[in-house]
Amino acid sequence: MFRGIHHIALICNDYPRSKAFYTELLGLRILAETWRAERQSWKLDLEVPGGGRLELFSFPDAPPRPSHPEARGLRHLAFAVEDVRAAADRLTGLGIAVEPIRRDALTDRLFTFFADPDGLPLELYEL
Repeated sequence: MFRGIHHIALICNDYPRSKAFYTELLGLRILAETWRAERQSWKLDLEVPGGGRLELFSFPDAPPRPSHPEARGLRHLAFAVEDVRAAADRLTGLGIAVEPIRRDALTDRLFTFFADPDGLPLELYEL
């Protein structure tokens, strides 16, 4: 039945800031950008390497997402990388705070977390 994940939708507070974060800093390619006047909202379709998409929305007056302590729902979004240390160093060099690198006790893989401009937890997970 399922063939994969098609997209993940994110709602941001500051559209230009989030667009720059995901495209300029993280390097995701823009597939489409649409202004939806009836909703006073931008929709940005971004290509995730390896398949799938991120949809970035800018709904006006969206409430903040509870994150800390952990809340129900989407916990975080993980990006697969070849080298966690190199990816973390790149983000740090761009001024993005990255947590210390840890080792997954179940898989023995390296991972770390950082956050997008709205505080959504993002993970780097080594293949």
